[in-house]
Amino acid sequence: MHDTALDFGARFFNTYLKGVSGQTFVEIGAQDVNGSLRSVAPTQNTYVGVDFVEGKGVDVVLTDPYTLPFADASVDVCLSSSCFEHSEFFWLLFNEILRIVKPHGLIYLNVPSNGHFHRYPVDCWRFFPDSGMALERWARRSGFKPTLLETFTGRQKNDVWNDCVQVFVKDEAYAAQYPNRIQDTLTEYTNGLVLGETDFRNFTHLQEDQENSLGKVVKKKLTALGGKR
Repeated sequence: MHDTALDFGARFFNTYLKGVSGQTFVEIGAQDVNGSLRSVAPTQNTYVGVDFVEGKGVDVVLTDPYTLPFADASVDVCLSSSCFEHSEFFWLLFNEILRIVKPHGLIYLNVPSNGHFHRYPVDCWRFFPDSGMALERWARRSGFKPTLLETFTGRQKNDVWNDCVQVFVKDEAYAAQYPNRIQDTLTEYTNGLVLGETDFRNFTHLQEDQENSLGKVVKKKLTALGGKR
């Protein structure tokens, strides 16, 4: 797990679930590789990690990636970080998550918005700013009523990844129970969208990788011109 993925996971818990107890958390793609969301989750809750393979942090090994072994509306929070890019049909997985989450329950997704090709066992997708709204619309066409509470793309720190973070509540009727947003205390992010707002915060057309590449090109040109603008 890269640094920003762990940081944003901690921010999610502190923003939406600080001090909760007696809840059931399910993490999809839970194998502990250089860190785990379990380590930053609030204690006094039941935490279940599921993955495709056995390993540290994995409590349940899935035999079918699109069938989660949990009853309808039995889970308070479902989390997935750095996993959806490896799901060939992530929209089916999203519906399965909605099935198991309680009406007031939360869904936290962190999916790369950039990065190199890394197969585990496949690498299919990257999420851009509109992807959270697209998932909400897909789920509504499938008979659910989720609401996207917020989404944003995080800045890089000590690694190369830009994380597209999305937070949903399963049923729109419970959105008012969650008035706080990660973006309220976050400064380093782009393309942030918050429930009730129509415009993106810190909007940009360019990903951070593109900004850096263009910056190098401009710097090279300025050097060639002797620093003249």
